[in-house]
Amino acid sequence: MTTPPAHIEIDGAPVADPEPLAAVMTGFGHFTAMQVRDGRVKGLDLHLARLDRSTRELFGRGLDGEEVRALAAGALERAGQRDASLRVYVYPGVRVAVTVAVPAPDGPGAPQRLASAAYWRPAPHIKHLGGFGQSYHREAAVRAGFDEAVLTSPDGEIAEGAITNIAFWDGTSLVWPSAPCLEGIAMSLLSARLPSVRRPVHLADLAGYRAALVTNSRSLAPVTAIDEVVFPVDEELMGRVYSAYDSVEWVAL
Repeated sequence: MTTPPAHIEIDGAPVADPEPLAAVMTGFGHFTAMQVRDGRVKGLDLHLARLDRSTRELFGRGLDGEEVRALAAGALERAGQRDASLRVYVYPGVRVAVTVAVPAPDGPGAPQRLASAAYWRPAPHIKHLGGFGQSYHREAAVRAGFDEAVLTSPDGEIAEGAITNIAFWDGTSLVWPSAPCLEGIAMSLLSARLPSVRRPVHLADLAGYRAALVTNSRSLAPVTAIDEVVFPVDEELMGRVYSAYDSVEWVAL
């Protein structure tokens, strides 16, 4: 016997097709976020691989990259936008949702001040839904006058930012924390183009680094402080970082 779909209302009005909304409302799923310029994306193959890998882990089947490209391109066309901030969400039943929003500003991000928070995301290798913990700590950091939170273990081992990856400059390599984290697309692209290593980084180690930076799909930005530890902005380093990212090919959806 087929189970009838749930009856769902919003503000007292029944939803015409409750089945996809019910999937969304579970809060269980994953997504990827990308910046689109002229219908093109940096690191598109990495986004598609992330979606397929996470879909297999969460739902036991793959997600065809060409299907995702068609859905994303169609959403952009129907929205009448060639430049956008685009997200692809995958929900139970492998229901795929695409959102098209105003693009993030181009160019380097503003310098960031970070506050540490003792919290690691569950299943951090997946860009999953239900990010209450990281949002809670990020909002607390912003209320305290910071720009972002950096997530640590109780003994101060750094994993990632609340919505960013973080790297430290030791004068030779970018040092990405080896604690469990989401390997972001920008992080992957930069790691392949600049000297990079993964190793443990603790709050107690910060004074030994020359500079720090954060990355995500929206921007690359220098870090000027973590808690009370101040970092100078290394203009030469940031120039190399921006040049490396600029060298990444834009791929058409």
